[in-house]
Amino acid sequence: MNDLFLDFGYKSLTKYNETLCGDHIEHIHNENSEIFVLADGLGSGVKASILATLTSKIISTMMAHGMEITDCIETVAKTLPTCKTRDLAYSTFTMIRFVENDEVEIIQYDNPSVILIRNNEYYDFYKTEMLFEERRVFHSRIKIQVNDLFVAFSDGCLYAGVGNEFNFGWQKENIINFVKEYNKFGYNAKTLVKLLLDKCDELYGYKPGDDCSSLIVKVIERQQVNLLIGPP
Repeated sequence: MNDLFLDFGYKSLTKYNETLCGDHIEHIHNENSEIFVLADGLGSGVKASILATLTSKIISTMMAHGMEITDCIETVAKTLPTCKTRDLAYSTFTMIRFVENDEVEIIQYDNPSVILIRNNEYYDFYKTEMLFEERRVFHSRIKIQVNDLFVAFSDGCLYAGVGNEFNFGWQKENIINFVKEYNKFGYNAKTLVKLLLDKCDELYGYKPGDDCSSLIVKVIERQQVNLLIGPP
């Protein structure tokens, strides 16, 4: 264990006129790691919500119990069906696991690529491609540093503003610049997530055309807090 600490926050926007969000974010803490899974169910509504919840629960629970990455991915790949009409998986996911506050492991399947901001500049980390049940999965391992900022999000964030503010939506480059701009002010992870999704909501005209979710993890220095407790 070192002097680093993980400050994190996550938030979701539900598609307009839907009751349940088709995205789900799961967080599990065990003895030596913090595990985050952001899953995006195909479409929206009840079906998408169930599949996203199932995906995130399976992966996070198996990883927390020390299962191998390959076993986790194969379990999900075999459990979840594929939409025959669009040839798409019914749920995509991003898994981020921080081990002993020293390194991070990232698994990405069909979700937008995780953004890493290091020293307030975009850092394009290396990804290894793996194939499971004819599905392409990207794997990365990175040594973390103080002030690293990891941003994971569902594709609903990329589609924000289509036909309104932008022709092709709020592209990855726009999200990178947005996060970099507000990160300069030292906001914590929960505030950055709220600002990001508030911007998505605004671009959608406050009627989101898709479920939007984001997870932000900020690596900061551990700070000591002293508490004095006594009689009133």
